[in-house]
Amino acid sequence: MKSTKPTAQELYAQLYDTAVPDWPGEIDFYRQMAQSIKAASGRMLEIACGTGRVARQLAKSGADVTGFDLSPELLGVAQEKSAGVQNIHWAIGDMRSFDLGQTFGLAIIPGHSFQFMLTPDDQVSCLECIKRHLSPDGVLIVHLDHQDVNWLGSLPRQATGTSLEWRELKHPSTGCTIRTANEWAFEPSTQTATVTTVWEEVGPGGAVAQHWQRDPMSLHCVFRFEMEHLLKRTGYTVEAVYGDFYKATLSDESDQMIWVAKKA
Repeated sequence: MKSTKPTAQELYAQLYDTAVPDWPGEIDFYRQMAQSIKAASGRMLEIACGTGRVARQLAKSGADVTGFDLSPELLGVAQEKSAGVQNIHWAIGDMRSFDLGQTFGLAIIPGHSFQFMLTPDDQVSCLECIKRHLSPDGVLIVHLDHQDVNWLGSLPRQATGTSLEWRELKHPSTGCTIRTANEWAFEPSTQTATVTTVWEEVGPGGAVAQHWQRDPMSLHCVFRFEMEHLLKRTGYTVEAVYGDFYKATLSDESDQMIWVAKKA
């Protein structure tokens, strides 16, 4: 029987762990932070956990991890890959309005996922909701892209389908060759970057056997002092901001921002 073609969102979930590697030093950084909060609370929370790329590795190190995400497709992969692991828990929810009925010593938002908060109301709702789930003196870590304004300025206002840069992946289950490409656009007035992702399954002789295109996905481009204002406005004390997961000072050359904030 011929298999059913997955939707674009299902394919995105199936390929996520292959397409998105760990950032250098990322998992060790989170492990160290998880160890530091064990005395107060052994529980940690991953917001927008996706396929559990981070949560699964932290659980293997002994952390008691709860991960939640808005996507049932991504959570399905997370549950499948963590089957039998007792110290990891999954929930579906919106990062702006969730209630898990417990508090955590550490909350993390890895992989730039806070940038899905497109408006000030979204950002504030998310940070306040997380704060309600933190124990006294609980810590929040937010991983953001450190924006390259020259690259943003070079992007078109709308995607045209003409500036795709392809790369190849192997589907982890089928072994098929998948070509994928992203096309970016940027709206300066709202600091919104939009990415359109396409995939092609390459058959014998290089022929395209199947094609997918995901609906455009928008991300807010957060700048340094914007994030500092947001954290202070929502009742956090900024402990540190780093330019990478090795705790380098944030500089013009940094391509990441890692914020460490404590519930005030």
